[in-house]
Amino acid sequence: MKLRKWMSEEKMAIVLEGLKGQRSITEICREHQISQTLYYRWRDRFLEAGQKGLGAGNLDETKALQVEIDKLEKIIGRQTIAIEALKKTQNLISGRR
Repeated sequence: MKLRKWMSEEKMAIVLEGLKGQRSITEICREHQISQTLYYRWRDRFLEAGQKGLGAGNLDETKALQVEIDKLEKIIGRQTIAIEALKKTQNLISGRR
């Protein structure tokens, strides 16, 4: 039995055909000679990729990035204060000379 390699465009077209609902999944799978299990696996991957692409499901990643941003902003704030203090110290020292 020869296994067929499906290109991503072909998989997407088959999945979209099934999502349209104009024909049954059984008919679509029979026409393309694939199992329904394979169709549903492709569909699930397609939908997961769509959610990721639209930003859904990335709440943990978004929260982690926001925590990192907050941490970096605090560091920048501390460094800014330190720089200003050093400038004032330098001005005081330079003014006395």
